[in-house]
Amino acid sequence: RQLELRAGEHVLIHAIGSGVGTAALQLAKAREATVLGTSRTASKLERARELGLDVPIEAGDDWPEQVEAATEGRGVPVILDLVGGRYHLANLRVASELGRIAVIGLVGGARVETDLGVLLRKRLRLVGTVLRTRPLEEKIALARDFSAEVVPLLSSGVVRPVVDSVHPFESIADAHRLMENNTSFGKIVLLW
Repeated sequence: RQLELRAGEHVLIHAIGSGVGTAALQLAKAREATVLGTSRTASKLERARELGLDVPIEAGDDWPEQVEAATEGRGVPVILDLVGGRYHLANLRVASELGRIAVIGLVGGARVETDLGVLLRKRLRLVGTVLRTRPLEEKIALARDFSAEVVPLLSSGVVRPVVDSVHPFESIADAHRLMENNTSFGKIVLLW
């Protein structure tokens, strides 16, 4: 909602094979967006194609060039960044004029040196967001919005949870290793 994604727009989703990435992909497709997605593994990109990924991008050093090629140099108006850190400057580079960038993850680092000139020239909007620090009233409003906008998509099967694996609590170390090895696609679920 904060990115105001419109039908027909391009959106770049980093870490497309993560639980949040797979959900964002499906929600963007439900809005009729063209989805570009990054992952460090080709197999995750292939699996994301099954969910509707339009443009798979291997997240090596040249991912910005791949985005520029896929958009014919226009860039993307919407970027959902689940990585942060080292992706920040490249996000500014590939964002189109009046682009909107939301940072919701920091696995790539929390601190960056930035070029505010790019932010100003392109008139970009950069948003950081997390749920846990929001006041209760805001969480309640978000839950209502989720019920109204996303639950019908879940009920109809347009959006579905992507679960990589389910582990009993006693196997939490195995589940964590799976996550550390970057081999999971979607959510890893623990049963208590």
